[in-house]
Amino acid sequence: MNLLYANDQRGEYPASWYAATANPTRPRAPLRGEVKADVCVVGAGYTGLSAALHLAEAGLRVVVLEAHRAGFGASGRNGGQLGSGQRVHQEALEALVGRADAGKLWDLGEEAKDLVRDLIARHGIDCDLKPGVAACGFTAGEMRELHDHAAHMRAEYGYDQIEVLDRDAFGALCPSPAYHGGILDMGAAHLHPLNFALGLAGAVEAAGGQIFENTEVLDIREAKPVVLRSDGGSVTADHVVLACNGYLGGLNRKVAARVMPINNFIAATEPLGDEAARVLARDVAVADSKFVVNYFRLSRDKRLLFGGGETYGYRFPSDIAALVRKPMTQIFPHLKNVRIDYAWGGTLAITMKRLPYLARVAPNILTASGYSGHGVGTATHAGMLMARAIQGQAEGFDIMARIPSMPFPGGARLRSPLLVLAMTWYAMRDRLGA
Repeated sequence: MNLLYANDQRGEYPASWYAATANPTRPRAPLRGEVKADVCVVGAGYTGLSAALHLAEAGLRVVVLEAHRAGFGASGRNGGQLGSGQRVHQEALEALVGRADAGKLWDLGEEAKDLVRDLIARHGIDCDLKPGVAACGFTAGEMRELHDHAAHMRAEYGYDQIEVLDRDAFGALCPSPAYHGGILDMGAAHLHPLNFALGLAGAVEAAGGQIFENTEVLDIREAKPVVLRSDGGSVTADHVVLACNGYLGGLNRKVAARVMPINNFIAATEPLGDEAARVLARDVAVADSKFVVNYFRLSRDKRLLFGGGETYGYRFPSDIAALVRKPMTQIFPHLKNVRIDYAWGGTLAITMKRLPYLARVAPNILTASGYSGHGVGTATHAGMLMARAIQGQAEGFDIMARIPSMPFPGGARLRSPLLVLAMTWYAMRDRLGA
């Protein structure tokens, strides 16, 4: 089954709160006939659009091919959190790659946040960018781990943007009986993810890049130059950027072995009005310590946007609202009867180490994906790094590409069943509070 069409109508955004409040945008024509380019980008999410924008601004001829619409995939459906650093804490990175490379990865993560802010400011993107992302734990031990992390970041990296919150202080921020305490990173941020993607798409076109929507790439002939074929035409390009994330399909077997698509879900409640203060007292985003993480924030019209629940098959569940309501009411019991106005799913991609996979899969084909829930900044940044690498400035790309990456066990046929077993075990631990 093709994930591009398993849960969505071709060329249509899902019925999300994001789509309902998106800035106006026109559909773009599909590719027809033969086109030549310096670079062909496959996928018009954050990765592909950022790569295309930086290449077009450098004067290269850039063509973007998107099977649906710009921002259609995870880029237009996610929780909107612009986190600090990489997907895992620095302490884990230090153990994995050593202190020197961990420091370089931290610096690249900070550069990613700065890049997103700069793109928003420079291109006048209206996407509700606000500071503040909190992390919280369910136990005193989890709270202490977060506090120790904040102390480590201040002492070892000079990062002083994290507020340490005990149980009372976190309860004043987020009046949920479930949490024991946590931290608030005011150097992180949150935004309207679809409007950010749409703004990037507009910037690509303003810089001279071409975006073709409703254009699925059917195969790629690796050569010099590369030839990409769709159902309506073809692109011949000197370089290719694969920016498909969870929607890669069979376009590249090496990437597919290391990047696993999974589904995640978000619900938007009815506007809460003054009751919104019983969810969050400040306009920040939150993510908790469960392995199957709960994440949430308030929308500009005071709805609770709550993400929770994952599935690992092709199809979304028939009742997404019911799936998300369960963890939502565990965190906020007083919302058990609140109306849910929107509920949607999306396909993201993870790796074994929960760190992005950047690679040069052929001399003139670069790829970046597998952001594991940390894609707002990392994906945007990865696009820029690939654009620089194509122009001969590969230092940042090479640092990211050095992150150890291994294929999922069992290959394409067995990786999904094995992942389901692993995730089921972790979900059981979440339920038992282990």
